Amino acid sequence: MTPFFTELKHRFNAGSIAAKYIYINVGVFILIRICIIVCQLFMKEATFIGYLEMPSDPVLLMCRPWTVLTYMFVHLDFLHIIFNMLWLYWFGKIFLQFFTGRQLGGLYLLGGIAGGLLFWIAYNTFPYLKIMAASSFLIGASASVMAIVFAIAFYRKNYMINLLLIGPVKLIYLAIGVLLIDILAVTSENAGGHIAHIGGASLGILFASSYQKGKDITDYFNRLIDRAVNFFRHKPVFKTYRTNPDNQSYRPPTETDDAYFRRKSEENRVIDAILDKLKHSGYESLSADEKKRLFDESRK
Repeated sequence: MTPFFTELKHRFNAGSIAAKYIYINVGVFILIRICIIVCQLFMKEATFIGYLEMPSDPVLLMCRPWTVLTYMFVHLDFLHIIFNMLWLYWFGKIFLQFFTGRQLGGLYLLGGIAGGLLFWIAYNTFPYLKIMAASSFLIGASASVMAIVFAIAFYRKNYMINLLLIGPVKLIYLAIGVLLIDILAVTSENAGGHIAHIGGASLGILFASSYQKGKDITDYFNRLIDRAVNFFRHKPVFKTYRTNPDNQSYRPPTETDDAYFRRKSEENRVIDAILDKLKHSGYESLSADEKKRLFDESRK
């Protein structure tokens, strides 16, 4: 089994951010299904799921705030994860034609948070939904995927895709059609899921609109993630610096925290763009400067 996991690790590391999210979602799905089967064999209730899905009950959410993030990686039904991952694969590839993997990564999380937030607001505002708030939970990557779909649909409104049995159609029309279905289904049995879709779609539209005005709403969020990762890795990035100015990780002693993270974010964006170019056009398509940047990055 070792070669299998080695190959799996290699594919994970070499894949795009969309592929990484697919691997994570599928991995979590398999683990959850195994745990559910074990619980059923021993006649136990799979209560652990309650610590992963996002509740609409305010008190319960306060006790489990991490579920705002974990819910978007949780699927219980096979068809649920299949459709979500197919959409993430298809539209993730389109998204990466125009944006970086770093932007897709941040948008996935922001879309999920926006979907969860709208779900929570709706179930604690509208009387029809409020009576079900105590027993309503949210799972699935749909809101995150919708953010990616709507971001690219509203950024490139004339982008054409081929639909089975229909033929060429503008992506914007598909997105609007999906949004209309979700709006009409906000009082259905799966109201929470459709409301979360709307939240994710709205975030995607906001991303496209802001980006066209020169502002990337995922940038600050990604920098927050960088800080969190550095914190949990116990790396004292604020005190320990490299002494080689030619190394891109070098941080001048006078550089402020915000300036440092802005610079690192821009460096990561450039590297992502070079890697995307390498993936689509090959190594020979890179300029001398891009090859040097890639070589320097590989030495870190």
